[in-house]
Amino acid sequence: MIFSPAAATFAACCLAFLLSPLAADAQDTPQARVNHEYRLIDSRPAGTSANIEVVEFFWYGCPYCHELQPSLAEWLKRKPADVTLLRVPALLGDDRVLHARIYYALEMLGELERLHQQVYRSYHLEKLPMSRPDVMSQWAVRQGIDRERWLAAYNSGEVTQKIRRAQKLTRAYDVQGTPSIVVDDRYLTSSGMAGGVRGVMPVVDDLIHIARQQRAGK
Repeated sequence: MIFSPAAATFAACCLAFLLSPLAADAQDTPQARVNHEYRLIDSRPAGTSANIEVVEFFWYGCPYCHELQPSLAEWLKRKPADVTLLRVPALLGDDRVLHARIYYALEMLGELERLHQQVYRSYHLEKLPMSRPDVMSQWAVRQGIDRERWLAAYNSGEVTQKIRRAQKLTRAYDVQGTPSIVVDDRYLTSSGMAGGVRGVMPVVDDLIHIARQQRAGK
């Protein structure tokens, strides 16, 4: 095939654009759309932590939260150094309080990293009735936790205080479903807004980029 001089010039210009900093910037531009993939949280101050905080509002009984866990785990392996993940049980009703108590009891016992995902598996795959305290104490023993230590943590005032704080945060951020993720105290996305569970972490990455630019005054 024979190219004319004009066609060759056009092709060279296209190649130069693709290799230019402008094209690179365009590829790095976040694609998330406000009020579509995420919404602003006007009632909360932005940038209150040295790191950009990513807060996962979850419920152990939520199938979409369970579905999110593998991609969230992969994201944790590659997350930027200036980003911190926090987890908060989303307390959208009294029926979820006992599930939150499990989470905070594990945290108090130093067993959260080992058993957080096991709680999901026990509920969704083994159909464990986690709203029954007696069932959960038996579950804890099967996981190698002393029964008395478990009961002391599960029923402790410290856990109750953390549950009350989780309730306040759920209301403050106007969390309406799970999983919902708040980035830098300012932006909220969810599986419903992101077009499904698979869309959540890409939107979170975009929001981290936006938050970083906002902090830099850009």
